[in-house]
Amino acid sequence: MLSTKKIIYTSLKILLGLACLIIFYLKLKPQFTTENIFYIKQNALSKTGIIYLVLALLLVFLNWGIEAFKWQKITQQIEKINYSTAFKSVLSGVCLGNIAPGRATEFIGKIFYFNSNNRPAITVLHFINGLFQLIITVFFGCLALTYNFKHFNQNNIWIANLSIALSVIVIIIFICSLIYSNWLLNFISKKILKQSITQFNFVISRPLIFQLLFLSVIRYFVFCLQFYIVLILFNFQALTLSIFFSLALYYLFTTIIPMLSFIEPVIRATIVLIVFSNTNFNSIELSLTALIIWLINIIFPSIIGYVFLINNKFQFNLVKQK
Repeated sequence: MLSTKKIIYTSLKILLGLACLIIFYLKLKPQFTTENIFYIKQNALSKTGIIYLVLALLLVFLNWGIEAFKWQKITQQIEKINYSTAFKSVLSGVCLGNIAPGRATEFIGKIFYFNSNNRPAITVLHFINGLFQLIITVFFGCLALTYNFKHFNQNNIWIANLSIALSVIVIIIFICSLIYSNWLLNFISKKILKQSITQFNFVISRPLIFQLLFLSVIRYFVFCLQFYIVLILFNFQALTLSIFFSLALYYLFTTIIPMLSFIEPVIRATIVLIVFSNTNFNSIELSLTALIIWLINIIFPSIIGYVFLINNKFQFNLVKQK
């Protein structure tokens, strides 16, 4: 006979899967119009289109594989995990990140793979690690803003101004997180654990900073390349500086501006139309590219992450019980 705890854990995993399915359905339903489905079939199912789609899918594993390596590197001072566990942790986080706006619940899926007493500190490292990728996105996005600022009109200049203001805030938070990382880890751990713990001596050394920044740059170019591959699936155009900066703006706006979960695909489609307005791609091509990128980079990894979650036994409490 199943124990009460096992029944509860199994029920939670089933409810998680159902919640994700409902969220995916609500997000995707408005996007799959008859016109869009026809356009996808016409382009994606051609010989060239299939090749482009396969390349884009392969880059999913490179994209999240780099992120897993970064995650393994930044957490090893608190708790050493192997690369396989880091990869499972990252994709489980992708899965649970769908539940809340701004992917605020992503850290929950990631901390399950760590010792209970280390989870508060690992949670802090999740946000610090995210700042490394965010600062690279901000850097290239601000370069793109400088290049494309003249293309913004009175109707959409607000998005540029908002992004500049949020970028400054991100830079300040990033610098503070590097300086006070050890204090943050110890402060949060003591507040949550409510008990005496071994003092962490976490150091974000210069070599670690350079490693994480370098890996973040590589990952940034991976998902830029991925977006471009899906884009030329519908309309082949040589990669130009204008297209690259449009990509940089797209990732800046979609990353730094808070997203409401249920209308995220619509917001992404609107943003992609704004930032690519000075290129020769039409609205259908741009909207479908944004949708496909979201499908292969979020939905596909979320399914794999859910499989990892249901195949593992976790302690769902944040800290070990006495």
